Amino acid sequence: MLPPITMSCSHEHAAFPGAVSISAKTLYAVIDDIRASLARSGIRKLVIVNGHGGNYVLSNIVQEANVDGPAVSLFPLSADWDRARDHAGLVSDRHADMHAGEIETSILLHAAPELVRDGNTDADHDGGPRPFLLVQGMSAYTESGVIGFPSFATAGKGKAVLASLTDSFADHLKALGATSFRHGGLGEGG
Repeated sequence: MLPPITMSCSHEHAAFPGAVSISAKTLYAVIDDIRASLARSGIRKLVIVNGHGGNYVLSNIVQEANVDGPAVSLFPLSADWDRARDHAGLVSDRHADMHAGEIETSILLHAAPELVRDGNTDADHDGGPRPFLLVQGMSAYTESGVIGFPSFATAGKGKAVLASLTDSFADHLKALGATSFRHGGLGEGG
């Protein structure tokens, strides 16, 4: 397991003070350099765990890395999130619950409740259709940064979401042909 890359391509958050973003080309270069470095060490399989939905470039990295055979997977995918939402009994859907809503707040209530601010139960905001999110950013659809329903969040839902995602992770290892796992990455045989 590698340390997280804590900055990513988050330009849609630019209207909110303190939001730091790197370019898609920088994120691409960082991930590609890490992948190449691992390959030189004999680790030829990698799962990229994406913590931000706006990192669209990661899909391109994965596609290109797999041209010669399965080498890189991107996790979680939309289907992984959908299974987790169903497993946890979430009320809202993925579109309505885009940012700081039911799923993210539930995960935090379970994993790090001290990070959830008071007032989250009164912070619901329906961002409606967002046809120009990539053009206008989130500030065109929310003043607070919330697009979703944190009032529906519970620690129990967060625990169930994470359990489902943990189960889904195994499918990504299988897709890569993984037969074993060793600390630091997937071994050459798996």
